[in-house]
Amino acid sequence: MNKPLRRVAIFCGLLVLALLIRDNWIQYVRADELNSHPRNKRVTIERYANERGNIIVDGKPITGSVDSQDPYYRFKRTYTDGPMWAPVTGYASQAYDANQIEKIEDGILTGNDDRLFFDRTLAMFTGDKKKGGNVVTTLSSAAQKAAFKGLGSKTGAVVAIEPRTGKILALASTPSYDPSSFAGYSSKDEKAWVALEEDKNKPKQNRALREIYPPGSVFKVVTAAAALEHGKVTDINAATDTPEPYKIPLSTVPMKNHAGGCENASLNEALRISCNSVFAKLGDQVGRDAMVETAEKFGFNAEQFTPVRSAASVYDKKMDRGGNALSSIGQFNTATTPLQMAMVTAAIANDGKLMKPYMIDKLVAPNLDVIKQNEPEEMSRPLSAQNAQLIQAMMENVVENGTGGKADLNTDGVKVGGKTGTAQHGEKNAKRPYAWFISYAKTDQGSPVAVAVIVEDSAGTSREDISGGGLAAPIAKAVMKAVLKNRS
Repeated sequence: MNKPLRRVAIFCGLLVLALLIRDNWIQYVRADELNSHPRNKRVTIERYANERGNIIVDGKPITGSVDSQDPYYRFKRTYTDGPMWAPVTGYASQAYDANQIEKIEDGILTGNDDRLFFDRTLAMFTGDKKKGGNVVTTLSSAAQKAAFKGLGSKTGAVVAIEPRTGKILALASTPSYDPSSFAGYSSKDEKAWVALEEDKNKPKQNRALREIYPPGSVFKVVTAAAALEHGKVTDINAATDTPEPYKIPLSTVPMKNHAGGCENASLNEALRISCNSVFAKLGDQVGRDAMVETAEKFGFNAEQFTPVRSAASVYDKKMDRGGNALSSIGQFNTATTPLQMAMVTAAIANDGKLMKPYMIDKLVAPNLDVIKQNEPEEMSRPLSAQNAQLIQAMMENVVENGTGGKADLNTDGVKVGGKTGTAQHGEKNAKRPYAWFISYAKTDQGSPVAVAVIVEDSAGTSREDISGGGLAAPIAKAVMKAVLKNRS
């Protein structure tokens, strides 16, 4: 071969090699990126070419699919009681993708998951239509209905957990939205989406998982746990040597109590009447680092995955003594999701054992074979069983003799423990406060439910009438009652 031909051959060989490298780069290295690229309509067309599997609650689907007769997007997602279940399901939209369970378990629901390969292959030989699998949740219809109805026109959220397992029984957020309203890609769906995006009340925001709020006095149970675990209190009925007024460390400002009788109040009495001074002083005695340690054992300073991601609740690791004292009563930089406070309550109700919260029980193939079964998983031990039982006694005192009376179920054989909270926020605390309530119900066989409720805003309620015991406790009571009734 002469020299010019050899050069041409080498050049052509290099071109073929470059083509092979580029082809393999696209097909293997960038495959996932291109498959999920928003401009790749083939993925969306495939997603809606067949009926999606369903999300199941109490054995019944809360989702569905309807044949839209569209040449591209054949099946459109539908939802039963969409606004009530939206914080659980999320949405699946032909135009706006998907989120939450609909997104996380998209492979199972569409039937494209590798674990459904056998089902897809069998369908090719039998001529059956491709089907998606189902996602079976841990949710309770009765608990969810009670939570959603209880919130009503209020802005807020409810989370209910089964303490023994970590199963999420209710996850409600209001105001909410109907995922069916923008499940397609017509101009009507676009208008519904734009209206939700522009709504100042943020109905698409999952307040149960994604909003963090100052917890106010409900955080005092965490401070109580820290004080007991680190030996600062050994007798919950002994005087705490708290002066009145109590001055915040590094400040000349006295701590304001909204209740009388806080001077030298015992831990039990301080929780019952919610003494800021006692818990601020205890937080200072425990110290910032030990308070951080206890808070983190309950789940603070870390995102939670249910498997839907929850925002990280915050207990500041770098604040000074004054900030720590204020944080110990749920103010300053302390911020929490409703899920986090439900986790705190569940750990106390479960004698100090915190179970990892989850809302998917199992994934099921179209032929009803179980693909994956989730099992309860211990997350941490924030406090000993003995100290947890001491806090239970204190929380039950709050309901029986204190500010949590509206959560009492008045049922033989059922003890209810709770804690109210009214969290101030905004510059100089000028905004309307948040109303909190955390509680659990307990029988001689353990606690079947722990609840956290926040009412962010309640139209028509004057500022003076906003309280955890007045606004949030009745909602928690309804949820606990629904769970107990459902189990009887």
